[in-house]
Amino acid sequence: MLRNRIIKAALVTTSLLALAACGGGQPNNSDSVTLHRGNNAEPLSLDPHRASGTWENNIIGDMFVGLFTEDASGSPIPGMAESWEVAEDGLTWTFTLREALWSDGEPVTASDFVFSLRRISDPQTGAQYVSLLFPIEGIAAASRGEISPDQIGVRAIDDRTLEISLENPAPYLPGLLTHYTAFPMPQHVVEQYGDEWVRPENIQSNGAFRLSDWRTNNYVHLVRNENFFDNSNVCLDEVFFYPTVDNSAASRRVRNGELDLNMEFPGQQLDFLMREIPEYVRVHPFMGTIYFSLNTQLEQFEDAQVRNALGMAIDRTFIAEQILQAGQPPAYSMVPPGVANYPGGVAASWSNIPVEQRRETAREILEAAGYGPDNPLRFEYTYRATGDNPRIAPVVQNDWSSIAEWVIPELIVNDTQIHYDNLRASDFQVADGGWIADYNDPYNFLFLAEFRSVPMNYSRYNNPEYDALVTAANQELDLAARGQMMAQAEQMMIDDMPIIPIVFYVNKNLVSPRVTGWVDNVVNIHRSRYICFNDVEAAE
Repeated sequence: MLRNRIIKAALVTTSLLALAACGGGQPNNSDSVTLHRGNNAEPLSLDPHRASGTWENNIIGDMFVGLFTEDASGSPIPGMAESWEVAEDGLTWTFTLREALWSDGEPVTASDFVFSLRRISDPQTGAQYVSLLFPIEGIAAASRGEISPDQIGVRAIDDRTLEISLENPAPYLPGLLTHYTAFPMPQHVVEQYGDEWVRPENIQSNGAFRLSDWRTNNYVHLVRNENFFDNSNVCLDEVFFYPTVDNSAASRRVRNGELDLNMEFPGQQLDFLMREIPEYVRVHPFMGTIYFSLNTQLEQFEDAQVRNALGMAIDRTFIAEQILQAGQPPAYSMVPPGVANYPGGVAASWSNIPVEQRRETAREILEAAGYGPDNPLRFEYTYRATGDNPRIAPVVQNDWSSIAEWVIPELIVNDTQIHYDNLRASDFQVADGGWIADYNDPYNFLFLAEFRSVPMNYSRYNNPEYDALVTAANQELDLAARGQMMAQAEQMMIDDMPIIPIVFYVNKNLVSPRVTGWVDNVVNIHRSRYICFNDVEAAE
């Protein structure tokens, strides 16, 4: 479709100079259509079974396509699935795969999906995100070592027919199967190279791009996969992903033409950016929540009343309006508004009480729990070094200290990857974090509080009544009744406060007006296969 490869010489020159200045200087073919993407953080892994961040998803989702994938608006559409049938009870899905190739020319088969899902189920893989796939029959048991991975409910009927059996009906399955945990893997490559299969010289992919180079803390370089089944509709030849931890610096790089886009900007810069480069600014609702986890395994946070006291003291309106400044709504629940098949209406019981009054109540609660001048409540609050998190940290420290002089929070900052490693390992006391929906369903938020979802259940919240209610809700075929049960479970969890919701996300992207094919959406997923440039399109 697109064969004219035009990039403005000034943009290429500026990008090369900037990359050389920061230690890059990778070759850049002036005949290629190249996208430079700011990507928030350095990937920990590009193995779909060892990744866990949205910044990793941005890259991995450019290289691989699951049974379903996303369109430009972030909605699920058929990917490797050409067609499918669902049993009347909703528990068996049978997929017919399209004819497609890996980047080395080998066919993608149903066995590649079976191999991948068995691999992520194996405890030896150490997949931190395997709990997302627990709706598939046997995966939860296999991940605990209770059954063999080859006993999970996935089988290849033939090369192009895949059957998946579920533990419970899952109306959200197409959205779930867009996630990288459900991507196929090239069995012939993984078996040959083991954990080294993701190295640039070994990896093979079935998506629009393949990995060419990865220079740690510098960039990840993808190039066009000529064997991609929809290659004729892909504009770009190359994509560079840069870890843009400093979003202020990244915003300058977008304004200077060094980056074509960056998937974040500081909220306090919104007014300035709207004055200076309004055509770059993309702000819209986002299906995600910023929240704090409290380690319920620690004696000081075993008591739900103590956890609620810390939640009461935080002035979310101040954080949203004075710190973040980009329209983020204060959050008193985990599930954001607008999630499909969900009635909402969940909130902390004290959410409508003025914050000063809440702090007085918090002091009374903590005193009743035995805290005071002779027994201060000391704890560490750990936060990520990225984005607005360093600006939020002293605010919440002051909020907690305002309860009483004997509430003493200590601030600790960590690199994002180390931070989330510590959360998964339960090596924290109180910690910030964020959750972005992987698919549009309340269960994608509520599974985080199921005890079986450890290590993604960072707080180690353990409430059998909650777990049983969520399980029962997932067995319910009536979506309205299921939604009511999910809301009841969320209210139970919010009352226990193992997590403290802070604000709901909004997307804050800077996108050059040269970029075409970018569609604002609530999941903030923008696959590079849909992106082009207006000067390239004009030159067709």
